[in-house]
Amino acid sequence: MSLPRVNSRTPLHQDHRESSFSPPMSLSLHVAQLAAAFHPRKPKQRTTFAALLILLCLTGYIFIAQSTYMSPSLALRRSDSAAADQLALALETIQNSRLSDVSNKHGLKKGHHPVKLPLKLDAGEELAAVTSFLASLPQNVIPPTVDPSLPIDPQLVLDFDTRGSRARDEVKAIVEDVWTRNPVFLYSKLYSPASRELKSILSGLHLRPAPTIIDVDVRDDAEILMPMLSRLTSSPELPLLIIGGKPILSSVSKIRALEKSGELQKMITSAGSIVNGAKKKKGRK
Repeated sequence: MSLPRVNSRTPLHQDHRESSFSPPMSLSLHVAQLAAAFHPRKPKQRTTFAALLILLCLTGYIFIAQSTYMSPSLALRRSDSAAADQLALALETIQNSRLSDVSNKHGLKKGHHPVKLPLKLDAGEELAAVTSFLASLPQNVIPPTVDPSLPIDPQLVLDFDTRGSRARDEVKAIVEDVWTRNPVFLYSKLYSPASRELKSILSGLHLRPAPTIIDVDVRDDAEILMPMLSRLTSSPELPLLIIGGKPILSSVSKIRALEKSGELQKMITSAGSIVNGAKKKKGRK
């Protein structure tokens, strides 16, 4: 076995040192690598956590500050709205009170009453109103609920507001109009000999306008109309002749006598009807 050659430049303990110090350096390097593997980003995580914590704190602070600022404003708005409603209610009450006072003063000055009294008709006005109502349309009838022994409700037979301020003037106009349009009016019975004789007398006078005739006994409201006419005219029975709005309380025989004397013709002419006005003239030859 040959021995290695040794000279003066060859270190005697070089291999020994390398072999003695090499294992410790390798161990520390492995430990450092292992620690880095377990905690690779610990400083970055701490920074991120701190930033999130600061952000949450700022958000909470802003929310609390905003809530504190909004609460007084909302309360102020609610209080302002309630105050405005109360003020509007007070103003409306004052205005209504003033209008009521003005209306009451005006009513006292003019002599008007808050409640309008119903219109009351006397016997002549009621007779004219009923006659106008029946003569205006053939289908007009007195309602079956009417009590003929009592004054009729004007609203049933008049076509205007009977509680209005001009109701009395309207009644006067109705009375004048009905007897102008119907100067000779006859309430009769269809199957009565006296009524047939009176119709014959009027027919012989050739009146213009022709007499208005209502056969009461064949009407649906006969049971109400006959006692009503008796109450209004004091005539015990039909036929009932009315000339110019005035009932002729005479028997048929007396009316025949008036016709022969010419007195009946004068009464009819004064009422506005023309005797022999409807007689046909003979043609010239």
